[in-house]
Amino acid sequence: MLTIALLALLCASASANAIQARSSSYNGEYGGGGGERFSHSGNQLEGPITALRVRVNRYYIVGLQVRYGKVWSDYVGGTQGDLEEIFLHPGESVIQVSGKYKYYLRKLVFVTDKGRYLPFGKDTGTSFNAVPLYPNTVLRFISGRASSLINAIGLHWDVYPSDCSSCDP
Repeated sequence: MLTIALLALLCASASANAIQARSSSYNGEYGGGGGERFSHSGNQLEGPITALRVRVNRYYIVGLQVRYGKVWSDYVGGTQGDLEEIFLHPGESVIQVSGKYKYYLRKLVFVTDKGRYLPFGKDTGTSFNAVPLYPNTVLRFISGRASSLINAIGLHWDVYPSDCSSCDP
């Protein structure tokens, strides 16, 4: 009898661990081959995404820089084109990223949970639309490949950080 009770307890414990909620997911890479790999995975420790800098020229997304909490990531990409900068409102998060690519990234549109659309680049190429796999998760960091242009982008989703002392602008 004790053996059966112990076995039942072990099975229940294993089932509880298997049901643990997942929250992180990934979309990408969207774009062409080439370029050097980059990742902002360590930057997410500074806090949520609070601003975006995107450099564009007539045809492509040339460069990217993201602010996590109050700290800007390293800039990736080239130097030609116009630099555009957009700050998110306090507590606002990116919940969808769409865009276009052909060999290089051509367009990015960041959609926030406040209903804002933040578009960069030109509307030409193969389309993609990235959303998190799990509910109540947001864009936490980006990765990809870059050279003198942004070759490709990857999007990493997870829950909004619970300890957010660095979230204030």
